[in-house]
Amino acid sequence: MLLHGIERVVRIPDWRLTTAEILYRMPDHPAVLQTFVWQKVDQAPNFPELHGFLEFWRREIEGALHSVRVASAALWRPAEFTYAEGELRLH
Repeated sequence: MLLHGIERVVRIPDWRLTTAEILYRMPDHPAVLQTFVWQKVDQAPNFPELHGFLEFWRREIEGALHSVRVASAALWRPAEFTYAEGELRLH
């Protein structure tokens, strides 16, 4: 039995949607900061995919990293219910 693509069906509970805002310096104009947004499903709290990407950046891309902000959200969580305060009718 082949298990190709099973990671799309079965997920480990600590895998999360991870977004990183990367500020880097422009190679030709070091005083100018540029923004790059990276997003991928990554394993919290170590974030191996993000660390791998940042290592690739340091090794291959000329723009020096200034700072990285990371946000992470669970892919599945319990439903949240909010009761309406009013009613809206159309027609």
